[in-house]
Amino acid sequence: MSSLLWANIMFGTMTAELQAETRFLTIGSGDVTGIYFPTGLIIAKMINDKRDELGIRASVESTPGSVFNVNAILAGYLEFGLVQSDKQYQAVKGLAEWSKKGPQENLRAVFSIHHESVCLVAAADAGIKTIHDLKGKRVNLGHPGAAMYMNAIDTLKSIGLNPNSDILPYKSKASDAPRLLQDNLIDAFFCTVGHPNEMLKEAVSGSRKVRFIPITGPDIDKSISEKNYYQKTTIAVREFYADSKDPVDVETFGVVATFCTSADMPVDVVYLITKELFDKFDYFKKQHPAYANLTKEGMLKGLSAPIHPGALKYFKETGLME
Repeated sequence: MSSLLWANIMFGTMTAELQAETRFLTIGSGDVTGIYFPTGLIIAKMINDKRDELGIRASVESTPGSVFNVNAILAGYLEFGLVQSDKQYQAVKGLAEWSKKGPQENLRAVFSIHHESVCLVAAADAGIKTIHDLKGKRVNLGHPGAAMYMNAIDTLKSIGLNPNSDILPYKSKASDAPRLLQDNLIDAFFCTVGHPNEMLKEAVSGSRKVRFIPITGPDIDKSISEKNYYQKTTIAVREFYADSKDPVDVETFGVVATFCTSADMPVDVVYLITKELFDKFDYFKKQHPAYANLTKEGMLKGLSAPIHPGALKYFKETGLME
């Protein structure tokens, strides 16, 4: 046998053994302009930095967001994904996009991450000062396949506005909204994001001035109380979007970004990933401004799906859960 043939055989054998020992997984994130995508990259980097020790290689896929990620995880196309807490709740309960499919019983929560607020951004020349001023206006609600679309629908319905007849609805993806606003094709847009957000920075930096509109009032409070995955929050407009018109912090409500997988994911894999992030919590927290107020205890909140046994094992070992 020639030395070249022998080398090829040995190389092929070693490659096969390496692939057999290494688990490859993909994390579903979101649009590249949001925080889900960099969050996915941060988690993947932390895994890949210890790939030899963990035996795991991670990659990140930009996706349409929460609904896609849930469905892709359960179909086996993604191993992990970032999901808004409201979509996690609706999936396990068989509501909203899953009303026909029924409860998604194989969805599992791992941990939560940053808070995301429902934002309403309006052109300063559109005569919109309160959420009730949206009546008759051109409003982008987001793509119907995105979680933020339902947040916008919930908001409008809670104050008695029909999203199909009381406004002129646009259904473009969130990343298109700043351009639509600057081109005077819409008067306002909704989005649900963590902060600071590049898409919102783009929106406030154009020649057409924009302002952030508070989403508050008795009807909003009632909606929050009825949907336990929503909570009140404040957008730090002065800190992150100072170029907006009359930059003042505004009150609104929001959700939490959660890291999910399926019940089929091996316990050891989820345990190792959870341990890596929580053992290096201080490092992780410094990787993005949206994590500034993150706590280990807070990363166990907003989880509607059953917690995966791998994550549960770590939480109990460290005393984060009894």
